Amino acid sequence: MISERALRVDSSGIRKVFELAAKIENPIDFSIGQPDFDVPDSLKDAAIAAIRKGFNRYTLTQGIGELREKVLLHIEKTRKRKFSPDEVIITSGTSGGLLLALMSILDPGDEVVFFDPYFAMYKHLIRLLDAKPVIVSTYPDFRIDGQKLKKSISPRTKAIIINSPSNPTGYVCGKKDLDTVINTAREKNLLLITDEIYDGFVYDNPFISPAEYYDNVLILGGFSKTYAMTGWRVGFAVGNRELIAQMIKIQQYSFVCSPAPFQYAAVAALDTDMSGFRESYSKKRDIIYNGLKEHFNIIKPGGAFYMFPELKAGNVTDFVELAIKNNVLIIPGNVFSELNTNFRLCFATKDETLKKGAEILNDLASSYYKKVG
Repeated sequence: MISERALRVDSSGIRKVFELAAKIENPIDFSIGQPDFDVPDSLKDAAIAAIRKGFNRYTLTQGIGELREKVLLHIEKTRKRKFSPDEVIITSGTSGGLLLALMSILDPGDEVVFFDPYFAMYKHLIRLLDAKPVIVSTYPDFRIDGQKLKKSISPRTKAIIINSPSNPTGYVCGKKDLDTVINTAREKNLLLITDEIYDGFVYDNPFISPAEYYDNVLILGGFSKTYAMTGWRVGFAVGNRELIAQMIKIQQYSFVCSPAPFQYAAVAALDTDMSGFRESYSKKRDIIYNGLKEHFNIIKPGGAFYMFPELKAGNVTDFVELAIKNNVLIIPGNVFSELNTNFRLCFATKDETLKKGAEILNDLASSYYKKVG
């Protein structure tokens, strides 16, 4: 009864940890990738007001006009790039936008290039569409190597995906990284899909979007992370009108539209100052980085709310199981990578929890390293 396509992908390793978490009492949870603060009250009020006003029916497939206009103004202000009203669609989360984009461009056997470590969904969605994921390593420092990238391009390459700030590493691409990707994309006239869902969490340097420097680009963004609206499923895609038109058509027969009342809340979100949360998360990043850097090899993340520590010795799967047995939930690196040398840690939690978790992980690492020699 089950299709070969469905069997082609495995259940998310993150979900497996969630299932384990349900069996543990009061775990130190570094696994779940969402903010630990709630949706601001002003946005809750906007959603409630929309519901009470009767904005509960289907919207236009491409989203309500107020939000599309607001998104375009936001992109013009932050990406220094102006798009027209037929170059934006409101999606069911950023992941919904990614699926629509890939469905719009891929035929069986086509290839999409992205960088390792990667957001787990990239590889599996591409496979589900009978296309081929082509994965370019950025180990050990997560910087993009131009030679490796060029070797990955073939006549079947349709697009390059870039994710900055990154899930799972927190790495933020600088101008040199972007130039490397853009030069390759421009040479082959490839679509560049830029996943910018974590743009609200950049700590040390200004956020740079490749949309500022390259025309053939699709910007994927949303409200889930910056505004803690993960369950409200509102995202957006901005780019070439021909591609957007195909995404609108496919959304009509799949998601139909993003949830109506939450689209109205998203209009208000773009006028909401969230900088205080960004500053708070920068401090959390420093707490966990300084707490773990002696016992693990860590590239300090410049954005998002993830860290991707590398074990100094031993087997990551064994260490993750050991951590979980000691009530600390972390995700093995092979969920996000072709390698299994690191683990992902989400630091979106209370400062006291970060300190306690770091203490436990350090103690476990010390004893584990001695055990494995």
